[in-house]
Amino acid sequence: MNFIKHIFGIVFFTLIPSIALAQAEAGSFDQKVNEIFASSTGWFVSLIFAPLPGTSFPWIVMWLVVAATIFTLYFGFIQFRAFGHAISLVKGDYSDPNDAGEVSHFQALTTALSGTVGLGNIAGVAVAVGIGGPGATFWMILAGLMGMASKFTECTLGVKYRNEYEDGSVSGGPMYYMTKGFKERGIPGGAILAIIFSIFTIGGALGGGNMFQANQAHAQLVGITGGADSFLSGNGWITGLILATIVFLVIVGGIKSIANVTEKVVPFMGVLYVGAALIILIANYDKIGWAFGQIFEGAFTGLGVAGGLVGALIQGFKRAAFSNEAGVGSAAIAHSAVRTKEPVTEGVVSLLEPFIDTVVVCTMTALVITISGVLMTDPNTGLFILDGSSIKTVDGSSGVQLTSSAFGSSISWFPYVLAIAVVLFAFSTMISWSYYGLKAWTYLVGEGKTKETVFKVIFCIFIVIGAAAQLGAVIDFSDAMIFAMAVVNIIALYVLMPIVKREMNSYFERLRSNQITRFKGGEVEEN
Repeated sequence: MNFIKHIFGIVFFTLIPSIALAQAEAGSFDQKVNEIFASSTGWFVSLIFAPLPGTSFPWIVMWLVVAATIFTLYFGFIQFRAFGHAISLVKGDYSDPNDAGEVSHFQALTTALSGTVGLGNIAGVAVAVGIGGPGATFWMILAGLMGMASKFTECTLGVKYRNEYEDGSVSGGPMYYMTKGFKERGIPGGAILAIIFSIFTIGGALGGGNMFQANQAHAQLVGITGGADSFLSGNGWITGLILATIVFLVIVGGIKSIANVTEKVVPFMGVLYVGAALIILIANYDKIGWAFGQIFEGAFTGLGVAGGLVGALIQGFKRAAFSNEAGVGSAAIAHSAVRTKEPVTEGVVSLLEPFIDTVVVCTMTALVITISGVLMTDPNTGLFILDGSSIKTVDGSSGVQLTSSAFGSSISWFPYVLAIAVVLFAFSTMISWSYYGLKAWTYLVGEGKTKETVFKVIFCIFIVIGAAAQLGAVIDFSDAMIFAMAVVNIIALYVLMPIVKREMNSYFERLRSNQITRFKGGEVEEN
């Protein structure tokens, strides 16, 4: 294992200098980086996102959806049975302040949410609806509901097998339940899976959880400050430097500092975005019934060539999987820091995450787009169009354009609200993924303040790089890394789900028999 860790360190620390050298030799930084990554990692990206034979459905999405379905059935629809108890836990009704851990149930939830509620909810949903039609929303909601069971499974294991240190800090996540859980069951290979997962996590954190967020935040700031005439245009390093400074000031304090920020930022940005969507829906209340009719009709019938049952199902499932990351394993790292002695409690709390992220926020975006009228069907081609232009091949940037047009259709200045939301979403995603990457980093190189600081500095350097350049191939690779995490993680979840079921049955039996202490204001509540 130590040999593999050293190899990883050598590869990582030679990568950055080689990119800088390529820049010096060739002129264009972003072009050269794209060439380097595309030529060396294109096979990996193609492998992860390859469609199932004879379809356009990525196998990795099917991998996530099948797992979510199995966990839903195996745990007896836990996402519905425990929903009320999850809210009680978030409120602190069962929180013992003396339990090991660093953050509250609410803080753990907001930290994990800040890593998933992001640009995917804005641009990604627009892509799904633009290609698959309003019916994609139905399948998106269904996949989100099933994904709640995946979150329950991984976050329960995250707490059960976390490391607790004398100073009160904790480290947890898939890499720990892979090693400890496999050993407990006498199954080999857990340590190898943990190393692979950690490497994927670091790659995903620096790319999709960092550079992409900084890049999109800069694009939105340029858009509202004059576009091509903006002083920020062509000066992404300015945005990157500001973001990197703010992010570093937050993450240097560790998970407690991150949680203190996310517990304020996440509710604010959620209320801001959902509130703006509600204003548009209220202003068009007479179309809400029609919009839901379009969603249900489009889910099962043909609404355009690109839509229909298959198109809507594929796009809905893809967006849910890419948005809430259920089964990826990232959330288990954040939830492992919670103060509790009952692993199941955090598994229950975590199932709220896909509900908020996908069922609430993504559905709001889809409803606004559907009701606003910016999305239409060309009667000649059957393709979904925006302002007369086909968006069948819509990408993330035009997805933001679609959502912005939908918001602006009711109130002209709403795109500015959207821009603020995009920046907040990007910021919150970066600070959460910095923690995910850090825990994977320390698993590989060991715990220690100096080692942690090295990663935090590297993470912030990548923020500046991401904001300053168009690194398409790098982002594609990092997205593939994030979903490669799911391949490894779900294998571990299948192996360890009997342990989760044992924990679940024990906890709810004790809860029914009043053996679980209830607290109020940090004090034991009298029966």
